[in-house]
Amino acid sequence: MRYRQLGSSTLQISEISLGSWLTFSGGVDFHRTRACTETALDVGINFFDTANAYGYGIAESAWGEILSEHPREKYVLATKLFAPMSKEPDDWGLTAQQIRKQLEASLQRLRTDYVDVYQAHRFDTRVPIEETIEGFQSVVEQGKARYIGFSEWTPEQIRAGTEIGGDELFVASQPQYSMLWRAPETEVFPLCQARAISQIVWSPLAQGVLTGKYRPAQRIPPGSRFASKTMGGSKDRYTDDVLKAVQRLAPIAEDAGMDMSTMALAWVLRRPEVASAITGASRPEQVEANARAAGVSLSADLLARIDTALGSVPVTEPRLAVGAAEGVLHR
Repeated sequence: MRYRQLGSSTLQISEISLGSWLTFSGGVDFHRTRACTETALDVGINFFDTANAYGYGIAESAWGEILSEHPREKYVLATKLFAPMSKEPDDWGLTAQQIRKQLEASLQRLRTDYVDVYQAHRFDTRVPIEETIEGFQSVVEQGKARYIGFSEWTPEQIRAGTEIGGDELFVASQPQYSMLWRAPETEVFPLCQARAISQIVWSPLAQGVLTGKYRPAQRIPPGSRFASKTMGGSKDRYTDDVLKAVQRLAPIAEDAGMDMSTMALAWVLRRPEVASAITGASRPEQVEANARAAGVSLSADLLARIDTALGSVPVTEPRLAVGAAEGVLHR
C-alpha cells in the first residue's frame, strides 16, 4: 500500500480507501462487513469513509463495533452529515446546531472520541455559510473532529467556504471522479490545489461500470449494485454507447497485464491532487483486488489508448457534475 498526505493536515492516508455506502449500510451482513474491514486493515488500508445517512446510522454502528477493537491511531476515520436523520422537518442540514448534534450521535455510533475528518455531505443553501463555518470550527476546537472536508461543493461554494473559514480549515474535497466522470478536473481540482485541499474521490469505478461486468444490451444482473433502487438516476448515464466504450478498455488492460478495475483505480490516482480513491466491497477478495492498484503507474501511451477507446464518452463539463441532484441518502 502507498500513502499520500491529506491536504494541509498531518494525516497520511492510503491511496485506496474503504467506503460503506451501498454495502455496509445494510447491503451485506455484519459478518461480511467485518471480514472486509479486517482485510482492509491487513492489506494496509487505513482510511475509512462513512456517513451518518448510510443506512441511517447502520454503517457507522457496524464500524464502531469493528474498528473499536483496533488501536485508534491505526486507522483514519471520516464521516459526513447533511441528510435528514429523523422525521423532524428541520432536523437536517449544516446549521451550527446540527453539526454539533449529528457529530455527537456519530461519535456514539462509531465508539470513538473524535473523527479524523468531518465532512459536509453537500452544501446547505438554506444556511448562511458563516454559521456553517462556525459550527465546523467549534467541533475542531472541542477536539471532536481533527479536520474538516466537504463533498460535491461547487467552485463558488468552495471559494465562499475558504474565504470565511480560511484555507487551513478544509483539508479534503470528495467529488465523484472516474474515467467516465471528469468534471472536477476543470475547476475543482486546481481551485483546491491552490488551497492545499486534497481530493478523496468516490465512485472511481463508476458504480462498477469500469470493471467491465455490465455489457451492452444485457439486463442488469440481479443482486448487482446497479440493481439497487438507491442507484436512482445514475443508471441512466450509462447507456449502451457508454458500455460499448468501456468494453473497448478490456484489451488495453489485458495488454498492460492488469484487470480493468486496477486500471481504472490507477487512472484516478495518476493525479497528484487525489489523495485516495474510495472503493466499496462486499467480499474480502474485492478489497484485496482493489488494494493492488496502489502504486500502479500508467504510461503516457496507455493513457492515450484509454482516451481513444472512450472517445467522447467522458463527462467533462463542470455544470453537469452531480452536485445535489443525486440524493444525499444514496451515495
